[in-house]
Amino acid sequence: MEYNEILNKAREMIKDKCRVCKDCNGVVCRGEIPGVGGKGSGSSFIRNREKVNEIKINLDTIVPEDKIDTTIELFGRKFSYPVFAAPIAAVGMNYSTAMDDYQYSKAIVEGCKKAGTFGFTGDGVKDEFFDDPLKVIGENEGMGIPTIKPWKNEEIINKIKKAEEQGAMAVALDVDAAGLVLLAMLGKPVSTKSVEDLKEIISSTKLPVILKGIMTVEGATKALEAGAYGIVISNHGGRVLDHTFATVEVLPQIAKIIKGKMKIFVDGGFRSGVDLFKAIALGADAVLIGRPYATMAYGGGIEGVEKYTQKLGQELLETMIMTGCHKLKDISNKHITI
Repeated sequence: MEYNEILNKAREMIKDKCRVCKDCNGVVCRGEIPGVGGKGSGSSFIRNREKVNEIKINLDTIVPEDKIDTTIELFGRKFSYPVFAAPIAAVGMNYSTAMDDYQYSKAIVEGCKKAGTFGFTGDGVKDEFFDDPLKVIGENEGMGIPTIKPWKNEEIINKIKKAEEQGAMAVALDVDAAGLVLLAMLGKPVSTKSVEDLKEIISSTKLPVILKGIMTVEGATKALEAGAYGIVISNHGGRVLDHTFATVEVLPQIAKIIKGKMKIFVDGGFRSGVDLFKAIALGADAVLIGRPYATMAYGGGIEGVEKYTQKLGQELLETMIMTGCHKLKDISNKHITI
């Protein structure tokens, strides 16, 4: 399938919840939850995309010729590109019943795997929102990271044990999901977590634990104190709190403090390989992308996810060529202007 063909098919399949806009920027779908929009005015989602677009690339090709290497090492494994599919759950509610969570996760996990990366999977009120995607990870040699909502610690630890049994290479906890009031409305509330709560969770497993939903230096240092392997700088795609900063606005100050001490992932408004370059230049190790991956899964299944990942990787490679960067570690803030 061609890329535009995948987009057109997705437009038909998820048209009731997502318009598959040319630039996925949150403007048309603002406030549409359930659905794909940002909370309230939608400004957090919109700002994420706007601030990524404000970053410009500094072109420089007067450098020695050398091979371009886009690979990244995490969890003792090498991946083709520093980009991974972000966790999305309850797809029938937010996108379309044309896919259930097992089918969606199969497209994400297997498509990313074919392209040399991996996908995060989600969690929700119903057990199958976690268990079915986790089954897909088990069917793919653990190539995926299950993401758990901030339920009671006992339930989180039980879900981590399930992840261990399926051979997952790591687990994630999206602590910012404490703001998802929809979960409480559905009868299963979530809550904030103290450093001590997180220490209990992290010490319960030998798997690396990633904390998703960090937006301040203070939050990042708490995650480090708790023993996290890494963090995802994220405002949950603008879906949990209106009027937040964009993730790229807080990324540099967080990276300044914790870079090298723990892995730094970031999501929020990244859409292309050029955007991946911008995030790495600001201090991220890797990027998570959510909504566009969902579009690819609905429009093209495994093949669509694979093609999008390869597209991102090729765009990153071309940006590295045009800025004189041969490896990811060569990319720095001197290669961008805000």
